[in-house]
Amino acid sequence: MISRHALNRATLDRQLLLRRHSMPALQAVEHLVGLQAQAPFPPYFGLWSRLDGFRPEELARLLEQREAVRIVLMRGTVHLVSAADGLTLRPLTQPLLTRYLLNAYGKTIASLDLDAVVATGRRALEERPLTGAQLGARLAERYPGVSAADLSQIMRSLAPLVQVPPRAVWGKAGQTAYATVESWLGRAPHPAPTLDDLVTRYLTAFGPATVADAQAWSGLTGLREVFDRLRPRLVVLEDEHGRELFDLPDAPRPGPGAPAPVRLLAPFDNLLLSHADRTRVISDEHRKRVITINGQVLGTVLVDGFVQGAWKRDKAVLTVDMFAPVTAGQAEEIQAEAAALLAFAEPGKAHDIRGI
Repeated sequence: MISRHALNRATLDRQLLLRRHSMPALQAVEHLVGLQAQAPFPPYFGLWSRLDGFRPEELARLLEQREAVRIVLMRGTVHLVSAADGLTLRPLTQPLLTRYLLNAYGKTIASLDLDAVVATGRRALEERPLTGAQLGARLAERYPGVSAADLSQIMRSLAPLVQVPPRAVWGKAGQTAYATVESWLGRAPHPAPTLDDLVTRYLTAFGPATVADAQAWSGLTGLREVFDRLRPRLVVLEDEHGRELFDLPDAPRPGPGAPAPVRLLAPFDNLLLSHADRTRVISDEHRKRVITINGQVLGTVLVDGFVQGAWKRDKAVLTVDMFAPVTAGQAEEIQAEAAALLAFAEPGKAHDIRGI
């Protein structure tokens, strides 16, 4: 059996959160199987909380040099991944995106030849990157009876599109503009990626985990068959509720007593979004305070491995909202992390930390 605290420490270890690591940003992005990135800049803070000496210019350079991309993948949300992972993961997650499109827009698009729409959109994007509005307008010229917004959504769902710089480049601003992954990277998506590899990588970054956890992370269904196929190669554990958790035999499980330093996690951090049962890192009560009804996920404060507060930043002012009292030592750790975050985000400015 594995206890909740042992599960917490194992997950934090996989997530590079028991200590800051010295590794290139691209290596960390691949280890984590990407960072959720529907907002432009949370991935920078996600890497800051995990890597020793990380500077935002490193990730910005990866985006500008096309070694990393922003693309819709797991759970139908934008993720920042390595270029190689963008080409591998998109074919695996395409079924959920197709299902989403048909469920949400089925009646509206029933009369369309979707393959023809995608082909028309691809030709438009071969000329230059386009915003969603521009892409929809170009498609509406060919399909005048359909709304431009719906046509744009067809492309975002059925074609592998990357969001191109300067969007999400640190220190820059830009509208969301799209290019096909083939035109942007000069390579086609992987012809035959496997769900076995996807599950293995999930366990590397988020395990130990149940089948339901992997399905919640990916947005895919039917993964029981994959776990059953991998079972001879996996360790099978049981949690405090009798649920079966799978893990890789050589994956780190440091035990419940491993020290867990205070960390300020980024908004939309994958640690909070990648399991069906999230109590390994956050209580159900606290989750309601962190994940809002309109889908926002606040920056959070980990104390002894669990979410115990939230934080918000307004330029050089960082406000902490703790959900329960902390010790004097823990308060000092939170102050130090907050100061380090502001030094990272707003170097050379006077900083103000409030609420702790």
